[in-house]
Amino acid sequence: MTFLSDAIQRIQPSPTLVVTQKAAALKEAGRNVIGLGAGEPDMPVPDFVAEAAIAAIRGGQNKYTNVDGTNALKEAVRGKFKRDNNLDYGLDQVTVNVGGKHTIFNALLVTLNPGDEVIVPAPYWVSYPDIVQFCGAKPVFISAGIEAGFKITPAQLEAAITPKTRWLILNSPSNPTGAVYTRDEIAALGEVLRRNPHVWILSDDMYEHIIYDIKFATIADVCPDLYDRTLTVNGASKAYSMTGWRIGFAGGPAQLIKAIAKIQSQSTTNPCAIAQAAATAALNGPQDFLKARVETFRGRRDLVVSMLNQTDGLKCATPDGAFYVYPDCAGLIGRKTPAGDVLATDEDVAGYLLEAEGVAVVHGGAFGVSPAFRISYATSTELLEDACTRIQRACGALKAA
Repeated sequence: MTFLSDAIQRIQPSPTLVVTQKAAALKEAGRNVIGLGAGEPDMPVPDFVAEAAIAAIRGGQNKYTNVDGTNALKEAVRGKFKRDNNLDYGLDQVTVNVGGKHTIFNALLVTLNPGDEVIVPAPYWVSYPDIVQFCGAKPVFISAGIEAGFKITPAQLEAAITPKTRWLILNSPSNPTGAVYTRDEIAALGEVLRRNPHVWILSDDMYEHIIYDIKFATIADVCPDLYDRTLTVNGASKAYSMTGWRIGFAGGPAQLIKAIAKIQSQSTTNPCAIAQAAATAALNGPQDFLKARVETFRGRRDLVVSMLNQTDGLKCATPDGAFYVYPDCAGLIGRKTPAGDVLATDEDVAGYLLEAEGVAVVHGGAFGVSPAFRISYATSTELLEDACTRIQRACGALKAA
C-alpha cells in the first residue's frame, strides 16, 4: 500500500528537466555531451538588474514582503502590461509568483474541480497537462502538427469545448515549437470563445519578447470583451535571462488574483524579496537590449533550421518566436542504428542521439505530438553547429530496416 496521494500519482517528473539532469550527469561522468534540452537563455542577466539585486541585499531588503508581491513590483508589472500590451490592471489585479509555472499552477489549483476540462493545444509545454491532472481535472488535447504550423483552428476549438470546459491555455510564442499566433488568428479564436462564456483563457506570454517577423499580440488586447475572463501570464525568466530568480507574474480578474494570493499564503508565501527588487528594475529599466538578443537568437535559429533540413530523415519548420525548433523525425522511424536497434519511436531517436553522439534533445512524445523532438537553441552558435553536425552524422549512420 502506498502512502502517496492520488494527486501526486497522476503526474510525472518534468521530461525537460529529466533530460537536462541526465545530460549534466553524463558530463560529470566525463562524456562530451551538448545539452539542448533546457529552455534557458545563455545570455547574462543585464548589469542594471544585477546591480539592483546587490543594492537590495546591501539595503537590507531581505524580509518578508506582501504574499503576492511588493507594491513596487506590482506597479512595474502594471507599467509593463500598459507599455507592451495596452492592458490596464489595478494593483488588485496583479499577482507575483515563484516563476511562471507557479503562476499557472496557482491559477488552475484555485479554479479546477474534479471532472472539469482544460483545452490544451498540442504540441504543448510539458507542465500544462500534469498541472491539470494534479488538480483532478482532465486535459483535452487539440493536435496541430507541422502541416498546420503548429496552430489550432477556430473549428478545432469549437469542437473541443463542452459544458465541462473551464479553461483554454493559449501559449504564443510557443514552447516547444516557436509558433506565433497572429492578431487575426487570435481574433478568430476569440469569436469562438465569445460564444462560450463559461470558458476562461490562460494566455501564457512568457516568450513575448523573443519574436522575429510577426508582431506580438495577446488575447485580452485583441478581444477586449474577453478581458474579464483572461489571465495574462508572463515573467522575468526568458526576456531577462532570470530563469533561476523565479519571478512570474500575471494580470487578471481581481477575484481570481485574490484566490491566487490565498493559496500562495499557504504554500510558498512571497517570492524572494531580492529577486523581486531585481525584477522591478528589469521591468522599469531600459528595454533596448532585447532587440540585440532577438537578433542573436535569429541567427542561431536560421543556422539550426538550415542544418536540420539538410539532415536525412528530418524536416524542420522555421519558428516565428521563442528559441526552440521542433523537427519532424518521421523519416527516421523504422531505421536501424549501427548496433542493429530499430528506432520505433521519437523517444528511441532522442536516446540514440544521446548515446551515439552526445546530443541531448527532448522527444516529441513529451509535448504531445510525435514523431518529433525539441531542440533549444538558447546556447552558443559554436555549440549549435557542433550539435547539428553530430545529429547529421548520427542520422547518416542509420540504415533502412
